[in-house]
Amino acid sequence: MKQIFYFLLFLLSAICYSQQTGYVDFLQAKPEISFNVQEKKVFGNVTYQFKVLAPIDSIFLDAKKMTFTNVQVNDRKIKYENDGNKLWLIDDFKEGIDYSLTFSYEAIPQKALYFVGWDNEAPNQIWTQGQGKYTSNWLPSIDDTNDKIEFDLSITFQSDYQVIANGKLVDVERLDHSDYYTWHYDMKQPMSSYLVALVIGEYDKKVEISDSDIPLEMYYYPKDSNVVEPTYRYSKQMFDFLESEIGVSYPWQNYKQIPVHDFLYAGMENTGTTIFADTYVVDSIAFIDKNYVNVNAHELAHQWFGDLVTAKSGEHHWLQEGFATYYALLAERDVFGDNYYYWRLYEYYHELINQERLNQGTSLLNSKSSSLTFYKRGCWVLHALRKNVGDEPFKEALQAYLEKHKFKNVETSDFISEVEKTSGLKLDSFVDTWIVSDVFPQEKAHELLLQSTFIQEYEMVDCELANARCDYYLEATISDEAKSKIISQIPNRIPEKLFNSSLKVRQAIATNVTQIPVGLKPMYETLLDDASYATVEAALYHLWLNFPQDRALYLNKTSDLIGFKDKNIRLLWLVLALSTTDYKAELNNEFYRELVGYTSEKYNFEVRLNAFQYIDAMALYNDVSIDNLKQATKHHNWRLVKFAKDKLEQLKNKKQ
Repeated sequence: MKQIFYFLLFLLSAICYSQQTGYVDFLQAKPEISFNVQEKKVFGNVTYQFKVLAPIDSIFLDAKKMTFTNVQVNDRKIKYENDGNKLWLIDDFKEGIDYSLTFSYEAIPQKALYFVGWDNEAPNQIWTQGQGKYTSNWLPSIDDTNDKIEFDLSITFQSDYQVIANGKLVDVERLDHSDYYTWHYDMKQPMSSYLVALVIGEYDKKVEISDSDIPLEMYYYPKDSNVVEPTYRYSKQMFDFLESEIGVSYPWQNYKQIPVHDFLYAGMENTGTTIFADTYVVDSIAFIDKNYVNVNAHELAHQWFGDLVTAKSGEHHWLQEGFATYYALLAERDVFGDNYYYWRLYEYYHELINQERLNQGTSLLNSKSSSLTFYKRGCWVLHALRKNVGDEPFKEALQAYLEKHKFKNVETSDFISEVEKTSGLKLDSFVDTWIVSDVFPQEKAHELLLQSTFIQEYEMVDCELANARCDYYLEATISDEAKSKIISQIPNRIPEKLFNSSLKVRQAIATNVTQIPVGLKPMYETLLDDASYATVEAALYHLWLNFPQDRALYLNKTSDLIGFKDKNIRLLWLVLALSTTDYKAELNNEFYRELVGYTSEKYNFEVRLNAFQYIDAMALYNDVSIDNLKQATKHHNWRLVKFAKDKLEQLKNKKQ
């Protein structure tokens, strides 16, 4: 009998999953969450308020591999079923009635909530990632983005940690003279379930206030107090700019940004609560080459595009990612200037052309399109549309679109119709060319790029054929980008005086001049002093290759450098030291142990991946690195897992 019941539930799920919003509207959730860190388990008591829109005899919450007790509706026990994916509530639900659902649950999440560091030397943290992973792995909720709910989280944890979640912290309550506290957060507006977030860890914070009086909370590890400024540089400026540029007030009570260890992506735009990878916590030197500014701006823009208005389905995903990419670029333009803006558009243009060459171009309305299409072609659509209709009609349409659909779900026609109203133009041809077509309109995009004299100059300056003007270009007053292009084309013709150029040009020399003329050796060696970890890494490697007699000199000069968060310089240094005959040979075992040590789970996955790749290139695996490789196959980051599995298979095959 039970098998028949589950079969009927399966049919009901297939028929009603996308239609449940027509029958029931979940309005508010009050989860009370706690954890067992040792067992990596989450517990909860949850109350949901919902309204029935049409008579129905079963409704559901998405709930992956959870157990439930005390399931009640309006203080009355009802029949329920748990099929491992959904909690089904079986009852005679009446139209127009408000219901209160309460239950207790527990789960050991397989994804979407991660316990990091509790069984190794990494920072002790718990953090979530709902998009693409589903919040329903740790909190019974709704995977369908079209049901927006006000989530008010209460989270109990040890008092010596910070607990951060969506909304405003309204109270911190101590539990019965214990070392546990409950943090109570309040949201004022609804959101899709994938945007629910929490972070637990050891943090301090810096708070700034926007021009519109929104608290901007910028979290950091206590040990990183000296790099808060470069990490969060331009944060307030970009927040104020986006509020003004978009023309619709920031929709949430506050804005938090929290770095976490071993995050899955660069960042995630949870409602009012961006979580980002702690590899973007940078000092002023790292800021030159790898900073948080773009990720910062992108996730902030999502607070309007994705969080305030949410795409109805995957085919309209560009309304989130394309808009966030475009408005992030506008914010960066406000910081870095017009040339930066057009340079990034130019880079996007070439990435999209390369995608076309591989016959991988798709429509923006294809739910299976690449991230490149959703993000960068989407950005290009908005740039082209604004140029087509003009600034004022574009901005008026955007404001009308956001106001009309706030806290709701949207599709492409909702935005386009507003632009048609304010501009008085029919946009059928534009939509067909830029949005619907599988083909990126290269010629039209190129015409728009050439409105920038900066791009005109860049394209005009060229030495692919090594013409007579190349030497002139290297001394002319042209952009760093144009000069770097020439350096990449004629690396064997670099004059000594070019070393007196900017950091960007010097980095182009370090990267492209791989065969160093003896006459340039003294000037090339000065690259090791640059305030750029990328420049130093490239220069150290090329100097080491070109001048074997001076390897010890270069290694001594760079022995204390670490580089980016992925330890790019230190890892290279260790490999070069091990590969240099007679260089501190008595310390080789120590150098090797350090290199192998970076493969352990206490380090960020990027550090581990780099260390594994160096060890693999040198064929220097030992028992410790093999054990760490095996452990890496259980990591939550797919890139590290894939590398580890592939290498273990290769090593196994070599033994056979």
